[in-house]
Amino acid sequence: MLPRLLLLICSLLPVAALAANERYRLDPVHTRVLFAIDHAGFSQALGTVSGSEGVLDFDPQDWTTARLDVVVPITRLDLGDGKWNQATLARNLLDGEHFPQARFVSTRIEPIDANHARVFGQLTLRGVSREVMLDVTLNALKRHPLPPFRRTLGVSATATLSRADFGISAWPSVIGDQVALRIEAEAVRDAGAEAAPAIPAPATTTDNSLDDAAEAALKAAQDAATQTETHP
Repeated sequence: MLPRLLLLICSLLPVAALAANERYRLDPVHTRVLFAIDHAGFSQALGTVSGSEGVLDFDPQDWTTARLDVVVPITRLDLGDGKWNQATLARNLLDGEHFPQARFVSTRIEPIDANHARVFGQLTLRGVSREVMLDVTLNALKRHPLPPFRRTLGVSATATLSRADFGISAWPSVIGDQVALRIEAEAVRDAGAEAAPAIPAPATTTDNSLDDAAEAALKAAQDAATQTETHP
């Protein structure tokens, strides 16, 4: 009986290990992307993009299991002047008509300490995908002081990218190539959704006498994991 119980416990370990991840949804009101780019050597042109949306599956005890998926509405770009905005979204630059959104999906995370990590992922901008690395600082993870008092996560991040890498090469004598990004983001705990754990591989055994109780418990655990993945 003991070997069978151990088999059951081991089969559940992958579910338990991943269940610590919680899902947070970006608060588009309190999330903003700031970018800076050289303007003909005279200054750093500053702009912002507000309204980003996405999800973060996160366990503060293990950053390596986190996953981030964010969509940035490029058409909400603001350089402080309507004509400048229009020129930046024109076809020879960001081409906002055909590519109104950018998307970042994390691929791996390298923790530095309890509050810092490097987040690597694929940034898709103007239809081109390239790897980008974000230096991320976890500012806070706690109950928000204002109603409805939701558990809230706040982060700051920085990155640098080359616009030429994304096929945005127009006006090189006026617009610099290096784009510095600063991101300030807040995400709220999604009480109705858990990060979907992977379903463990079925246990194999040569003992055909596995008792009905253990087999039923194993099936129930696998069914619960399937429901969690199907309905996050």
